[in-house]
Amino acid sequence: MEKRPRSFYVLSLFFALFVLFLYGPTLTIGILSFQGPEGGLTFPMRGVSLNWFHELFQQQAVGDIWGAFRRSFALGLMVMVTTVVVSVMAGLAFRKKFPGSGLLFYLTIASLVIPSILISLGVGLIFNQLGLKVHWATSGFGSQLTWTLPFGLLIMFAVFNRFDKSYEEAARDQGATAWQTIRYVVLPIIAPSLIGVALFGFTLSYDEFARTLLTAGSYNTLPLEIYGITTNVTTPVIYALGTLTTAFSLLIIGAFLLTAWVMARRRARHGSDAGKGV
Repeated sequence: MEKRPRSFYVLSLFFALFVLFLYGPTLTIGILSFQGPEGGLTFPMRGVSLNWFHELFQQQAVGDIWGAFRRSFALGLMVMVTTVVVSVMAGLAFRKKFPGSGLLFYLTIASLVIPSILISLGVGLIFNQLGLKVHWATSGFGSQLTWTLPFGLLIMFAVFNRFDKSYEEAARDQGATAWQTIRYVVLPIIAPSLIGVALFGFTLSYDEFARTLLTAGSYNTLPLEIYGITTNVTTPVIYALGTLTTAFSLLIIGAFLLTAWVMARRRARHGSDAGKGV
């Protein structure tokens, strides 16, 4: 058996430390959320129980956490759908050069390098100057799109840059209209990428703090609510909240990955059936 070089073990150790640094805080919060009723915010553990998860559902223990969760979930869905639709439309539009396309592209991705708090401040000021109500579903929605749309656009640009146009030409040769070509040829092929854009849109919106800070109005989203309760909650109930929100995030990611896997299996099966038919 060939002996591994010393660099292999050094890099393995470095990677293990990186993983520990990345997931260690989450694991620590998860463990401490199961503290006993007399447990505190730090080790050692004083018993093991589900007490703090029970306390989490008592409204007097924390703020309007479930209302904030519903708002973040609804906002995430709004941002996700808008990001997918606009990204696909922009990806199709940018397949051909048009006057100002380069400037429009750089203006779109410029929001990625502007500090998020300045975006939040600017959107809030614009709404105030126009006499519009600052609300999570309007100003907060627009502010978060400045964060999710550039990622969606970059993904779609990469997808369409390597898209084989012969599929569309074949569809048109068979008499398909432009809309039928997009619906029955283009969208099914890029569907896995659309799932990725949707996942980006939802997750980036769901945990966004800075761009929502000055645009959410009177009703907090979940990240703002969590930040607020850290100033007055001194029990492991906040760890229980962190564990539940982390579990929910993993559940969402798992659902998207499962959807992508099912779609890939269906495509493979349909391709196999078509091959047998020939």
